[in-house]
Amino acid sequence: MIAEPKFMPMSPQDYLAWEAQQDEKYAYVDGEVFAMTGGTIPHNLIAGNLFALLKSHVRQRGCRVFIADVKVQISRNGPYHYPDVMVSCDPRDKNAIKLIQYPCLIVEVLSPSTAAYDRSDKFTHYRQIPTLQDYVLIDAEKISIDRYRRIADRHWDVQTYLAGESLDLPSIDWEIPLERIYEDVPLSPQDDAEEADQKVE
Repeated sequence: MIAEPKFMPMSPQDYLAWEAQQDEKYAYVDGEVFAMTGGTIPHNLIAGNLFALLKSHVRQRGCRVFIADVKVQISRNGPYHYPDVMVSCDPRDKNAIKLIQYPCLIVEVLSPSTAAYDRSDKFTHYRQIPTLQDYVLIDAEKISIDRYRRIADRHWDVQTYLAGESLDLPSIDWEIPLERIYEDVPLSPQDDAEEADQKVE
């Protein structure tokens, strides 16, 4: 995300009305708007793979899966973010047109420039959504996924998944091998070399 100070300050209502007229997508946090910049090819492939894998499963459960162009509302006063992938099973979101308010799963694909924010401030925002059960952070440079699972109102458990393991998402009763999420994703040469060494051992 890139801050656009010339638009500050902006009320949540002004932001929603203004963004609807824009060609680009903008997140909204504390009166500031942030232009949503493009990601890398690995970032795009990972999000696309996960969306495709989730779609048939969640439809069977009466849920819907959304990709980066759909924003989530933390509260009426914001913040508003654009998760890479999210799922809502809440009937209150069933006929939503402009935004999602009650997701059970949110996924962010990490990049070097956003990883710290996704792990800290953005997670702080997402934790305010009472329906959110799983928050997933996917590394786009190596096979590694962190899943934060809500086990109490203010208590989250974190589980790290690595190559050869399967990601478990209790919020939608789903488990998937990490290799399928990373299918056709080009990783760094260093990661490839590390995987080759592991296979030899």
